[in-house]
Amino acid sequence: MKKIKTALISVSDKKNLKILLKNLSKHKIQIISSGGTFKEIKKLRYKCLEVSKYTGSEEILGGRIKTLHPKIHAGILSVRKNKFHIKDLKKNNFEEIDLVIVNFYPFEKTLKNKNKHNKIIENIDVGGPTMVRAAAKNYSDVTVITNPEQYEKLIEELNSNKGKTTLKFRQKMSEIAFTETAYYDGLISNYFNSRSKNLFPKKKIFFGNLIEKLRYGENPHQDAAIYSINKKLNINQLHGKQLSYNNYNDIFSALLISKSLPKNTGTVIVKHSNPCGVSINKNKLNSYKLALACDPVSAFGGIVSCNFKINKKLALELKKIFLEVIICNSIDMDALKILKNKKNLRIIDANKLDNNNLNSISSLFNNFLIQTQDVFSFSRSNFKVVSKNKPNSQTLKNLIFAFNVCRFVKSNAIVILNKDSTIGIGSGQPSRLDSCEIAINKMKRFYKEKLDDQIIAASDAFFPFVDGFERLVQAGVSAIIQPSGSIRDKDVIKFANKTNTILVFSKTRHFKH
Repeated sequence: MKKIKTALISVSDKKNLKILLKNLSKHKIQIISSGGTFKEIKKLRYKCLEVSKYTGSEEILGGRIKTLHPKIHAGILSVRKNKFHIKDLKKNNFEEIDLVIVNFYPFEKTLKNKNKHNKIIENIDVGGPTMVRAAAKNYSDVTVITNPEQYEKLIEELNSNKGKTTLKFRQKMSEIAFTETAYYDGLISNYFNSRSKNLFPKKKIFFGNLIEKLRYGENPHQDAAIYSINKKLNINQLHGKQLSYNNYNDIFSALLISKSLPKNTGTVIVKHSNPCGVSINKNKLNSYKLALACDPVSAFGGIVSCNFKINKKLALELKKIFLEVIICNSIDMDALKILKNKKNLRIIDANKLDNNNLNSISSLFNNFLIQTQDVFSFSRSNFKVVSKNKPNSQTLKNLIFAFNVCRFVKSNAIVILNKDSTIGIGSGQPSRLDSCEIAINKMKRFYKEKLDDQIIAASDAFFPFVDGFERLVQAGVSAIIQPSGSIRDKDVIKFANKTNTILVFSKTRHFKH
């Protein structure tokens, strides 16, 4: 147990300060403070000694130097049982500080509201983190509080122990304090790296806020949680039971595709992070029906992502099959009421989510693989027609759409398309030929219309041999889009010309493992 005699308070967030002061006063704890916190304490009519009077040194440099003084840091860092520390304190007429209550300048908030570098720099706290680190290091003797949400626990601790704190409590607060300083420094480091466009600095800091602990991971024996660099996710759950690890994985996969589609157009159905149906038909109801028709068996128990506002008519159709999650860009109240009849169905509004500045991170064996996400928008300049048979404007547009879908399908990926909707998707196979067969079999099984010259296909990487290309043509595909780069590209072009097939090369590969 450690008796609290003197507390130093310096807080940017002054929430619940009155309740805190009332309890510190109750236990006759002397309070030291500075700047705006000192003024607020005096305004609330509690006794407080200003830091400048305590140290005998005035604030200088426009307030940049307030608490950076030996009397402050000696009082925090001194080990109470160390006779040399005791001797130094007496020699310099310094006093022990037992409680440090500090939260930092709102650097994170400033980043969102200001784009002026100088103002952002001025919101980098120096004195606050320095005091917190000192107190956290000396937790055997000093209590450190870094968030107004901890005031209640501190008050309970003081009341339960007659103005004292336990070692267990101090150690826990120290643990949280070091996490706070690390997070704060991570924000600053990330800001400077972003400003200089240094995507891969020599040392990389990861930081995030715990959104929630999940029931389990991919399997029940695995622990899991979701973190975000924001205080909350930019998706809003409107209804349904708690999201699982696998739900989140599928939601993010679905949203990557949805956000790449034309604004307010398109339906994506995802199962196990792979699309099993995509449509950009402008009629919302038809868009869903066409996406579902691509593979209605796989869609069962999957996730539907609509890149538009869901209306009542579509809601009535969506409720007909079992779905884990429905994602929308807002939803009519009537539609929400209909879908809420399904108790466990998760309904997510992703209207505020964007796909700017995304990174993909994969971790294994305490190593990290980091890359930027493959989400840039395609233009016609990214592609080259290499066959004698040339596509018209609409066919080229459809080929580019198919290729866009293809880059979000696990490799080796083959996507077969009719006009504005997928009709066959082959994914996740070691052999590209096997993926061709899967896509073709899906098309033959579920696509009931007569095949015409609108049937096209996309491949996420080049065909190393003519066999896969030939199999697609035999199945009725009249136009194919693929990346170039194979030593046998000329053989593929030759076969395309021989069969009068349209062939378009992408200048870049889009492969997803």
